This record gives sequence, C-alpha cells and structure tokens, in this order.
Amino acid sequence: MNKNQFLMASAGAGKTTHLVKLALQTEGNILITTFTEENQEEILKKIKELNNGITPFNITVQTWFSFLIQHGAKPYQGCLTEEDILGMQLVNSPSGLNYINKFNRPVYYAETNIENHYFNKNNQIYSDKLAKFVVKCNTLTKNAVIDRISNIYSHILIDEVQDLAGYDLEIIKLLFNSYSTIILAGDPRQVTYLTHFSTKNKKYQNGNIKLFIEEICNKKKEICNINENTLKDSWRNSQEICDLANKVFPNFPPSKCLHNKVSEHQGIYFVQKKDISMYLKTYNPVQLRDSLKSKVNANFSVLNFGASKGKTFDRVLIYPTADMIKWIKDNSTPLKFKTQCKLYVALTRAIYSVGIVCDESPNISGIKKYHP
Repeated sequence: MNKNQFLMASAGAGKTTHLVKLALQTEGNILITTFTEENQEEILKKIKELNNGITPFNITVQTWFSFLIQHGAKPYQGCLTEEDILGMQLVNSPSGLNYINKFNRPVYYAETNIENHYFNKNNQIYSDKLAKFVVKCNTLTKNAVIDRISNIYSHILIDEVQDLAGYDLEIIKLLFNSYSTIILAGDPRQVTYLTHFSTKNKKYQNGNIKLFIEEICNKKKEICNINENTLKDSWRNSQEICDLANKVFPNFPPSKCLHNKVSEHQGIYFVQKKDISMYLKTYNPVQLRDSLKSKVNANFSVLNFGASKGKTFDRVLIYPTADMIKWIKDNSTPLKFKTQCKLYVALTRAIYSVGIVCDESPNISGIKKYHP
C-alpha cells in the first residue's frame, strides 16, 4: 500500500470494495472509518463477503464520530475539562447557544467557556465541536493524540471522505504527517451529508477535498498522492446513465460503463404522472425523492436522494425538483451544489434504467419517452 493517497472515485466504481481489498491484503492494525452507520455496515458486509464470512482481528471498522470519541477526545479530555465525556449529541445546526440578542441574532458561548462551548448539560460533546476538541487536545499535548493513534493503527482508511468538513480536515492534515499510512476515498459529487457546518476550512466544504490537499496539505511538499484514475469508471451504471450523470459535473473526468449487462428496458425515460402506476407495476423501480413532501406511491419502495447514496438498484424512478427539470431540459442551467449532488446520486443508483417523472416529456437527446 502506497503512502498517503486520495482515491477520487465516481459512483459505482467499487470504492468500498477497493478499500476492503486493500485492507485484507495489508499487514498491521488497520482502521476503516466512514461517516454514516449505514456505510459502516456496508463495509463490514463487504469484508465478510470477500473473506469467507470472517472479519480479521487486525481490521477495525467504525464511524468517524466513534473513532474521534474513542481515540481522540476521551484519552486526553483532561487537557480541557475535568468532566468525563458521556457520549455525543448529534446536531444539525451550530451548537453552544448562549442567548438571542436584541437584533434577534444568536450569541454562542466562547471557546474559553469549555463546558458550554463543547458540551450540553449532560456532558455530551456536540458533534459539530468534536473534531475541534480533538485538535485542541492534540495541540495542548504537543501531538500526543495523533502519535497515540499512529501507534495503534499502521494504516487508516477513510471512506466517503467528501462528507468531512471543518476541523475534520485538520485531523486529516495531522494524520498525513503521522507514521500511519492514510488512504482517503470519496466522490466529491456525492456530498449529501456533512459532519458539521463550520467556518473552519469553509472553502473546502463542498467536496473540495482535492483542493484542500493541494493548497494546504501539499503546500510545502507532496505528502498525499491524488489518484483520479483507479476509481474513475462505473461497474454499476449502463452507459446511457453514465453519459447523463457525467453532464451534471462536467469538470470531472467522464465515467464510462465497465460492465456488459443488458436488459429489455434500459436507458433513461421520461415518465408522465398519469403513467407512474403502470411504470411501477411493470418495472418495479425504487422511487427516489427529494424529501417527504414529494408525493409518491406508498405501495412501492421509496428513498430520499440522500438516503440512497451507496446503494445499487436494477431500476429507479426519480421525482425531480423543479430546478432539476430545468437542468435536464437545458444542461447550461446553473444548479446549486447541493442540488447537483442529489441529482448525481439519484441518477447513478440504477444498473439498467432511470425513469424521470416529467409531464412535459421534452425531446432530449439520450432520454426516451415511456409509453405504456
């Protein structure tokens, strides 16, 4: 295994399989970490699939937050607080609110107020402050936190790295300079979740991990190799799907189909609302939607765009947002980054066919019209 790599992947490229194979072929204590519990389960499942149902004793798989609490925060918590850390509170907005001022703006506890800045009243550390806490402990102990992690794990593999933000990127930078080999893998086009929203490293928040490595980590010397070729193409999607997905992020290397699976119903189709029931009955696609507000057929499988990330289906039926439809009709129409990611994720879930709910059914090259 080469020293420090960022494997920039495309959807369906076999990223998780690639990481697991690397881990199974490598000696030493290995950590594989990822953001969500769902992806943690996928990694464990893949290890057993490739290793006769057994997870080797030298491979640990855990979520990013669990890793930071166990190996980053708890061993050196005494640097910043006399209280024990009693778990973590997951937050989806800035934590540590002190009060709302007369201008109706939030005022947060200062960093110097350790107990209220980092923790809730139950001594649970806020998820958006966890990485920051670890970095502060590492600074106060003169790199003891990172040294300890490096002594435990010879290799650290970070999957779905595009989901990391803020101080999490600082931890990656510190790990790059440790004795451990660090392998990052992720698709910057699939940022549907973030570990937290922070002003720290905000420039690199929206999937800009490559730029972070180039501008910050490799500024003085190359400490991480950026590999854009190994996981560039798709083992999942048909070529018709790859072609449309490539247009969502035209500045990335185009992905091509690596398999030769064929089906009677293959490609991309516009499906009018009046034909949805028949389409579902005929092809049984998984319905993909933006949110619970999107009206779907409750008798068939359904997932939100973000929840579908990492999954593979034979067919999907997408309920697009108005902005997505505008882009599909005219690819020069600008899309917000978050909308781009959701559309890319939705398009790339299927092996054979993608249905797109659209009453207009415009004439678009590469997209057929469904007729019952």
